[in-house]
Amino acid sequence: MTVCKFTSPGMGKIAAALLLAALAPLHASWAQSPAPAQTPEQFYTKKTVTIYVSAAADGGYDRLARAVGKHIYSHIPGKPLIAIRNMPGAGGIIAMNYIANTAPKDGTAFALVQNNVPFEPLYGAKQAEYDATRLNWLGTPSIETGLLAVWHTHAAQNIRDAQRLPIKAGASGHNSAPAFYARLMNELFKTKIEVVVGFRGQNGAFDAMEKGQIDAYGSTYWSSLVSTRANWLKDNKLRILLQYGPEKIPELNNVPHAGDLLRDPVAKALLEAAYAPLSTGRPFVMAAGVPAERVEALRRSLMESFSDPRFLKDANRIGLVINRPRSGAELQKIIVDTYRKPPAVIAQLRRLANAGKE
Repeated sequence: MTVCKFTSPGMGKIAAALLLAALAPLHASWAQSPAPAQTPEQFYTKKTVTIYVSAAADGGYDRLARAVGKHIYSHIPGKPLIAIRNMPGAGGIIAMNYIANTAPKDGTAFALVQNNVPFEPLYGAKQAEYDATRLNWLGTPSIETGLLAVWHTHAAQNIRDAQRLPIKAGASGHNSAPAFYARLMNELFKTKIEVVVGFRGQNGAFDAMEKGQIDAYGSTYWSSLVSTRANWLKDNKLRILLQYGPEKIPELNNVPHAGDLLRDPVAKALLEAAYAPLSTGRPFVMAAGVPAERVEALRRSLMESFSDPRFLKDANRIGLVINRPRSGAELQKIIVDTYRKPPAVIAQLRRLANAGKE
């Protein structure tokens, strides 16, 4: 084999020029190729992640967000700083609109919202400017079970009695969740619940029950009773007639579940759609468009936080019920399935949800 060597300076320059020309397209392709994607750990290192809370400071949602923020940083790859920002208003819709439409979509912002918020577009709320089925739901530390319960002095002993005996149930307004669930009970079980509005939330209604001004609260959650009125349960101050929600409460084996009393498939579908908010508990959510690996990192970090002994100790200390954590994928399925209910069921749901606006 003969090896040719070009030693002439002129020929060397020509060869070099030809080589550079040949390599130019390849060099250009290298220059234009994207940089390798950051891992979640690389991205979150030295970042600040903001948790937006769709409720005012010092309430249950605020306490939950701060407890999560205190512990989730150690579970997120890169251990970013955590900031909490309250953004109350419109029953959680203001914060949800912000997360969906304005907040950074890089994984540095997510929110804790009330469980009605995922379904406001389904109810026809015009101010809800988001598609809940496309958002990235991250998880919840708990689910809720609703109760139809009366003060112990009321004559009703069971759900059959509630179908013939009037019950005065308190609520903050005609369009509030307690008023909605009272209308739902009247619709499905022909109960005689009269909604009395004007109370300052659950505590105001509970005080009125103790004073004999009303017989019930429109929708009492088991978790609320356990954390705020455990003495009522101990002293039998409350008579629970019916429970409804995604799961039965083991302590209430003698109380019928609403789903077991219904035979009509349409009625059952309406009940399931109506308690979908209870199934989402206290949901955390992130905007659509966030890189998938960061969404999964936050989902995993949130679920790890919910089982962190330090978080559970703090939750117990401040009265938070952590009863059934659900993953972001589980929440996503619940929300999508609810939006896919038959049109007739959705029409009934909207009618009940919006009856208070008439």
